[in-house]
Amino acid sequence: MNSIKVIEIAPSKTLDLLQEGALLVDVREWSEVNQVAFDVSNLMVIPLSEFEERYKEIPKDRNIIVGCRSGQRSLRATYYLMNCGYEKVMNMQGGINEWIQQGLPVKIQNFTMTFQSAAGCCGSNTETNTSCCDTSDDASSCCSPSSGGGSCCG
Repeated sequence: MNSIKVIEIAPSKTLDLLQEGALLVDVREWSEVNQVAFDVSNLMVIPLSEFEERYKEIPKDRNIIVGCRSGQRSLRATYYLMNCGYEKVMNMQGGINEWIQQGLPVKIQNFTMTFQSAAGCCGSNTETNTSCCDTSDDASSCCSPSSGGGSCCG
């Protein structure tokens, strides 16, 4: 029986890969994300509590880096993705704690989080009042919970 070996990378390497087009999947719960968030453009938040229902939103054709608070929940999510056929997936060591310690960009409290879903479709999470659209700063090109609370795909 072959054992699966997870690739683990440091936060600094994560930032490099994100700048090259990788996607960071944050598996922390919404309450944690709403306190402090990764300040990167290629971000998708899928809390571990929602992961089994939502993991298919993650594209298989990109490098995926999974992060959390300390690296433990993201390790579980990384193994899960690998067992589901994802080949380009890595775990970020130390999570956002190490990310912060290395002085990498974060958004603190009351931030507006946006990200593009795997299908390129917009949606929102009305429970946390966050919008999941594109990564532009132009609010007119992004849907928000007040603009229908669901999808802006047409």
